[in-house]
Amino acid sequence: MKLLTKDIREQLLANGRANRDENGWPLEEAIDHKPVVKLFTPDAGCTWLLTELDPEEPDIAFGLCDLGMGCPELGTVSVSELESMRGRLGLPIERDLSFEADKTLSAYAEEASKHGAIRA
Repeated sequence: MKLLTKDIREQLLANGRANRDENGWPLEEAIDHKPVVKLFTPDAGCTWLLTELDPEEPDIAFGLCDLGMGCPELGTVSVSELESMRGRLGLPIERDLSFEADKTLSAYAEEASKHGAIRA
């Protein structure tokens, strides 16, 4: 399964561009987008909710990352690394085909902070 379809990649890039000024610099007050895609390891308890790709470095995604250790955090991740990762049983990362964001990334982050895990 392809982690990022063409449509997902285009939306992530559009969100990344929306959080840049006319010179390409990150906005001081970024837009709090809804996650575009949810990725997970079926055999390792890791989850990523991604909102954008860096338009200057499209392999770098931003979102909420939960490595299953009880402390999810906002940050960046390499898409190519996600594509090459495998869980404990050797299974690749998958895209949640039924995921539809119902709140902004900061709301997911606040909830994840309270519970020690992403609940999406």
